[in-house]
Amino acid sequence: MKYIHQFALISKYLPLLVTVFCIGPLASASASAQFLSDKREWPNTDFDNRVVELSEIQSGGVPKDGIPAIDDPEFVSADIAMQWLDENEPVIVLEILGKARAYPLQILIWHEIVNDVVNGKPVAVTFCPLCNASIVFNRNLDGEILDFGTTGRLRNSDLVMYDRQTESWWQQITGRGIVGIYAGVRLTRLPSQITSFREFTEAYPNSEVLSRDTGFSRRYGVNPYRGYDDINNSPFFRVDLDDDRLPPMERVLNVTVNDRHRVYPFSAFKTEPVINDNFNGVPVVVFSKPDAASALDGADIAKSKIIPSATAYRREIDDLVLSFEQDGESFYDRETGSRWNLFGQAVQGELTGKQLKNINSGLHFAFAWLVFYPDSEVYMIDNWNLSLTVEDAALKSLWCLPQQLIGI
Repeated sequence: MKYIHQFALISKYLPLLVTVFCIGPLASASASAQFLSDKREWPNTDFDNRVVELSEIQSGGVPKDGIPAIDDPEFVSADIAMQWLDENEPVIVLEILGKARAYPLQILIWHEIVNDVVNGKPVAVTFCPLCNASIVFNRNLDGEILDFGTTGRLRNSDLVMYDRQTESWWQQITGRGIVGIYAGVRLTRLPSQITSFREFTEAYPNSEVLSRDTGFSRRYGVNPYRGYDDINNSPFFRVDLDDDRLPPMERVLNVTVNDRHRVYPFSAFKTEPVINDNFNGVPVVVFSKPDAASALDGADIAKSKIIPSATAYRREIDDLVLSFEQDGESFYDRETGSRWNLFGQAVQGELTGKQLKNINSGLHFAFAWLVFYPDSEVYMIDNWNLSLTVEDAALKSLWCLPQQLIGI
């Protein structure tokens, strides 16, 4: 099935188009005309060097930097941020060598990229609202520090970034250069999590929060994508997805181990808030709990529905493989009884002070991950504990039946 934007959605989302300035009408010009327009707007981009067809890239309705990245971010203490940031609001949490910062989605939803330096490491904190994808990259590429902006283009509804040094275009969800000098090159992804502001301050009480003093006037705290994350919706722009294992707007947590991928649907967390798994030879734990407001639900992010925060780690300390369960607001391991938080930190018990190792993971809408990584397995729940590949997708119809009809 190909999830193509329906005309009826235009009227539903018309206020969004006017407000956010990042979604416009689908380009009606031919591919060749679009290419000529791109070359005029991007004279320094090497369009002959590319790894995707230019016809796969479409305009989002705004020019280069029409959605402005934050290049000189300022930060405030958590106490000051509490004056305008609700404890339930979602934040991207980045910790580098003991220094942690929170980047509220109420700000990122309007800017999509923050070029920052954390403990001496140049980073790009990115968020694509259309894909619900928050990813942090190292901006140091073989000694060259790149600064990123928005192209105003999309591919499979995902943000296409560009670097200001070479004006190469980059796919946000993969971190891969797709057009220009850096076509085919991948950025290094850095571990990060999305949790509530409250969870962040409990784990990192003396840390910093991205300030609203961005140099731009935006309605921070207001969601211009009201109702977009309804699971019955379709992606707003064209997505060439031929995969019906999950609803396209289902939230998922991906886990990647040695170039193999598995996604954990948020629907699984209703019955399995903690998942002790083994994937590609690595013991993995997924922690989840209803924790943060959705940034893509109601107009007021602080008052939006509460959804799970989910994180993934290697479930081993030294040579000890741990198995976890949830107990109230925290998690504990059966082996020592130590208690852990969403950041994989042991906060009470024998292992206090220990940290689980990060694993390559992130949160996305299902369509966004699966269209770029179609070979991903999908973790399924209930008595079968089955991981579906694309080839197994015929089983999906069975899982769509009400449980009582199949005796589970």
